[in-house]
Amino acid sequence: MKSLVIAEKPSVARDIARVLHCSQKGNGTMEGKDYVVTWALGHLVTLADPEEYDKKYTKWELSTLPMMPEKMKLVVIRQTSKQYNAVKTQLYRKDIGEIIIATDAGREGELVARWILAKADCHKPIKRLWISSVTDKAIRDGFAHLKNGHDYDNLYRAAQARAEADWLVGMNGTRALTCKYNAQLSCGRVQTPTLAMIARREQEIREFKPESYYGITIEAGNVRWTWRDGKSGSLRTFKKERAQEIQTKAGKGSITVTKVSRKPKKTYAPGLYDLTTLQREANQKYGFSAKETLNIMQRLYENHKVLTYPRTDSRYIGKDVVPTIKERLQACGTGPYRKLAGVLANKPIQANASFVDDKKVSDHHAIIPTEQFVQLDHMTNEERKIYDMVVRRFLSVLYPPAVYEQVSMEGTAAGETFAASGRIVKSAGWREVYEGGCQDEEEEEADRLKDQKLPALAEGQILTVESASLTNGQTKPPARFTEATLLGAMENPVHFMESHDKKAAKTLGETGGLGTVATRADIIEKLFNSFMMEKRGNEIYITSKAKQLLELVPEELKKPELTADWEMKLSDIANGKLRQDKFLTGIREYACEIVDEIKSGQGTFRHDNMTNKKCPNCGKHLLAVNGKNAKMLVCEDRECGYRETVSRTTNARCPKCHKRMEMLLKGKEETFVCQCGYKEKLSAFQARRAKEGAGVNKRDVQRYLKKQQKEANEPVNNAFAQALSGIRLD
Repeated sequence: MKSLVIAEKPSVARDIARVLHCSQKGNGTMEGKDYVVTWALGHLVTLADPEEYDKKYTKWELSTLPMMPEKMKLVVIRQTSKQYNAVKTQLYRKDIGEIIIATDAGREGELVARWILAKADCHKPIKRLWISSVTDKAIRDGFAHLKNGHDYDNLYRAAQARAEADWLVGMNGTRALTCKYNAQLSCGRVQTPTLAMIARREQEIREFKPESYYGITIEAGNVRWTWRDGKSGSLRTFKKERAQEIQTKAGKGSITVTKVSRKPKKTYAPGLYDLTTLQREANQKYGFSAKETLNIMQRLYENHKVLTYPRTDSRYIGKDVVPTIKERLQACGTGPYRKLAGVLANKPIQANASFVDDKKVSDHHAIIPTEQFVQLDHMTNEERKIYDMVVRRFLSVLYPPAVYEQVSMEGTAAGETFAASGRIVKSAGWREVYEGGCQDEEEEEADRLKDQKLPALAEGQILTVESASLTNGQTKPPARFTEATLLGAMENPVHFMESHDKKAAKTLGETGGLGTVATRADIIEKLFNSFMMEKRGNEIYITSKAKQLLELVPEELKKPELTADWEMKLSDIANGKLRQDKFLTGIREYACEIVDEIKSGQGTFRHDNMTNKKCPNCGKHLLAVNGKNAKMLVCEDRECGYRETVSRTTNARCPKCHKRMEMLLKGKEETFVCQCGYKEKLSAFQARRAKEGAGVNKRDVQRYLKKQQKEANEPVNNAFAQALSGIRLD
């Protein structure tokens, strides 16, 4: 008898097939002596649309809500039905004795395979391949230690409960809002609290009133001394008269050195990357969106096989990974990392609790290099950047701490305290990996002394004050969200909780905040694509549509506490502490409450972005919207769904002001337009760039635009998104 292996994607299936010596190609399979390898394409099966339960749901009407199917149905996704049928054929082969689930090792990966088995009504014995990387070595080790598939039954129940709960709340809430206000509105337990966080930040910015503050510095003994309040320890005061008085008095006399301290200090390397931290830093460093970083990581994991599984929420590795570190150093020790990795490879590995902790590893350990030898010249520029970030972080935790001597001085002038600070580097330690170019993870405080080069001074020494100056500034409002800071807020939304419930805050911390590492990038993309938020530069603004939605949506859906409650219960289901049916009974009651609240709502929705242009399909007005990378016109009628692109943001730079230009897509020929007023036809742009030696042709530009279009229209790859795939949410 043979074993049927079900992988999540064709690329992973090919790798497994190669390791298992399955070289005979069939219809959606690769077969060998002992194994048949087949694959899914993400989800092949999903929850049925409402109209599958009752034809009355075909028409969107408030009177048919709430929709509460007695038993949730599974349907084959039409676009990938061919592959589903290929898998089903293999499941029912008489010579297939067992099924080996080799989908991604996590909640959603478990659901991909189990739904296929459930839809096909297959009850053959199951085993589970649970690995964090797809190198040949990891695959061989995984197959040597296959788990009993039923050990993951509770994980499947949790995944199924999550999908059904999202369907019940999302489908009912979205239909109720859309029908009630005749606008393309949607809600969900993650996207709505995310919008509410951005709205709250914008409110904080609007209500913020800047205050002027003042500081005093004096120059004495080749040292720049900064005034420090004797009571509060602050380096600034909000009283201008007081600051001027101190400046006048201190500038006329001398300063007596009252304290000189020298303390040896250490700083340790920042922790290894989980996906959210990597997405945040890639956005800050390179401007990559969360989705772009995840896609790049996926290629480095699946295609190049040089990094471990990307969708992880852990920043630690387990003790079982430590013996493989030297092999990983040899694999990545090439090019710019040869010398850095070589130093470590020749010494015993110093593993410590700062990055090795079994208790802090969930389904997968932190993102680190694999044992696969790397070929940097086979990577794109973007892949090199992400790979560089991961490798340097991996190397840095293996290096010793940076050691320096912190020198602090205090002095008294005119009865006031002044201070100065400096540091002397003794050993660069882990900072060598970054060649001095890495900032500590903790943001520097605004109200702190800046380090300077200090001369040798002794306590009691009296120095003549050469000059005294007044500094001033204004307090700043909270910064608007960027993708990096929004990811951080989604991961830790405690600050945005209204209840200040300590238990809920703890739950949010333990469950990873809003969404999961696997879904946050998709949620952000969905909010851009449904025109709930837009980018201006790197900053994120919510649209009028989102502001109105937050006024109309039930209050409970806007709170991060809802997700905290769900995730804790789903975790309990996965750990066998809570019954799935008990959780879903509560969800059904909650979905009914949402629908009732929306039905009885007294609010209104008004399109304030309506243009005078008419839809060529239905004749209704078009709405002007800003997508993430484009400006578009979309039909106001949700059932029509017409949309056209007016212009796209490009990477082409204006020759005058060097800012990014937009490409207008109307007319006989595309035109580049800059906000400074500069315009240039595509043909002229190509001629100029060719003259400059850039070699950009029309095909390159079109390829770039098609890539952007594909990314903009890429659906969220989860069960709930597939269930909503027939609904056009603008």
